[in-house]
Amino acid sequence: MALPRRSDAPADTGVDGARFLIVEARFYDEIGAMLFEGATRAFDAAGAVFDRVGVPGALEIPIAMAIALDHAEELGQPFAGAVALGCVIRGETYHFEIVANESARALMALAVSRKLALGNGILTVETEAQALERAAQKQGDKGGDAARAALALYRLKAEIGRV
Repeated sequence: MALPRRSDAPADTGVDGARFLIVEARFYDEIGAMLFEGATRAFDAAGAVFDRVGVPGALEIPIAMAIALDHAEELGQPFAGAVALGCVIRGETYHFEIVANESARALMALAVSRKLALGNGILTVETEAQALERAAQKQGDKGGDAARAALALYRLKAEIGRV
């Protein structure tokens, strides 16, 4: 089956109430709140709905996402896609690299193995100021970007007949 050309894509930008999962780490609460606000604005603008799961930190996001995805499948109510939100700020130890790399690796493995429409909104930054800039709606809006990435992948799946 050939993939549709952009001109063949449906004009409708909504997602007809498709349900997404947001898994967020609120280790940095202010930054987390900004990321969540951006993601919810993007989902609202697209006509999507979402469920929200909170975890302590970025390393817990992939496993919580897998648990929630499995549970939704068991109930016969699968999610259309998922968004990971969180923040990892470099400290004085190697822990930053472990959290940043392993959370990204696990999310990518989860997305590829399940063909999951995933938006990764886990910020990996040097300073809190960088995180605040990237999370703010009028500057980086990375929470919104993550939701829009999940929506774009969901639409791609729909266009090639996999939804």
